[in-house]
Amino acid sequence: MNTNILKAEYEILTFTIRGRKVMIDYDLAALYEVSTKALKQQVKRNISRFPDDFMFILNTAEKEELVTNCDRLRSLQHSSVNPMAFTEQGVVMLSTVLRSEKAIRINIEIMRAFARYRAILRENEELRRDIKALDEKLNEAIKFLMERIDELHQGKDESIRPVGFRYNKS
Repeated sequence: MNTNILKAEYEILTFTIRGRKVMIDYDLAALYEVSTKALKQQVKRNISRFPDDFMFILNTAEKEELVTNCDRLRSLQHSSVNPMAFTEQGVVMLSTVLRSEKAIRINIEIMRAFARYRAILRENEELRRDIKALDEKLNEAIKFLMERIDELHQGKDESIRPVGFRYNKS
């Protein structure tokens, strides 16, 4: 395996489709150095290993959007067969179907890319919780200050004569 392949390249090959992070059969075939046709044949021969949460076939609208948004997939534009999208679990299952050494090594790197995505999402959730907690503390502090200011205004004694010169018009 070419160890010069950057981890970021695997992340570029990951898309969000139907609310899931997936990789397209075209990219996986290129990574495993097999033809897309051979990859699809192996999947079809082992279709029971690929339930809907592991792999799904893009509909025509999804395929068109993918081709429009990603220049490197322009060759799919004229294909009569819609691409297969593999979730993290589907990519793992694909490595059991494609039993080459390259498939296993690349699969390890792909799994690491998915793990980085999960870590980023987890960090964002932790940050959101921290901001919410800080916001609640600030709200409590502001409420406390407003109550103290109200108490000061309510505690004013209006019976005290003002200091200074008084002018009578009579």
